[in-house]
Amino acid sequence: MRLHLVATICAAAIGFAASSAAYAEQKTVKACEDEWQAKKAEHQKAGITERAYVEKCRAESAAVPPAAATKAPPAKEPAPAPTATKAPAPTTAKAPTAANEFSTEAAAKARCPTDTVVWLNTSSKVFHFASSKDYGKTKAGAYMCEKDSVAAGNRAAKNEKKP
Repeated sequence: MRLHLVATICAAAIGFAASSAAYAEQKTVKACEDEWQAKKAEHQKAGITERAYVEKCRAESAAVPPAAATKAPPAKEPAPAPTATKAPAPTTAKAPTAANEFSTEAAAKARCPTDTVVWLNTSSKVFHFASSKDYGKTKAGAYMCEKDSVAAGNRAAKNEKKP
């Protein structure tokens, strides 16, 4: 029992020493801020904020193994400019695979502009209308035109009415 305790303490001490050595190799916030300031115009042109650069700089320096940290640091390429994106549509566990199944409501609406777009739960073969709480929210599913869904042998949820 005593030997087990000593071995555990030694292992913890060795682990702490190794992690503190890796931590010591990580760049400080100040060092990363200084790098960003040195190339401020380039980074601003690329759309990189100081905060984002510092986070990336510190993460990269932490990932460098101690043996490689003594070598000259690799040249840093600016990160791609962030693009403005709107919130994604609810995602499904798997991408739609059957014909006339779409991953976005807009794509389904383009296929059938005069028909009602429904959300098909692909695992249960039950579809939901836009007024349903399950519309676009099941784990496996796809947007479809109602006529295509019925033709494929799917049915509407029992507790819903067509809008």
